Amino acid sequence: MNPNPNSTLLTHTGGCHCRAITFQVTAPKSITAWKCNCSNCSMRGNTHFIVPTKNFLLLTGQSNITTYTFGTHTAKHTFCNICGITSFYTPRSNPDGVAVTLACVDPGSIDHVEIVCADGRNWEEFYSQSGISACSK
Repeated sequence: MNPNPNSTLLTHTGGCHCRAITFQVTAPKSITAWKCNCSNCSMRGNTHFIVPTKNFLLLTGQSNITTYTFGTHTAKHTFCNICGITSFYTPRSNPDGVAVTLACVDPGSIDHVEIVCADGRNWEEFYSQSGISACSK
């Protein structure tokens, strides 16, 4: 489920709906994205892929980022304070990484996406069996 470590990495760009927040992320052209059913992700319809923090660069919009936390407060759900879109956030599964919302990546640079269901409603069991923690390494 993790991206092929031998895959060529390239720079993808993206941002929120109003483009106040823009970013670039280094990731393969073929990625694994997680569709989570936790209370927050399911309400937002969030499907994301995870990269190491060093592979993510915020280009614009630091002052437009608002953060929401709940539960363990490990996940940092960031969103644009203008349009409300979560283009990336710090996931509970990978506090050392960045979860990039798949739909917020500009079209054209991703060739293939494997979508994997993340059972955030049954967090402990899912986390221990999924291998998701390796995505930010």
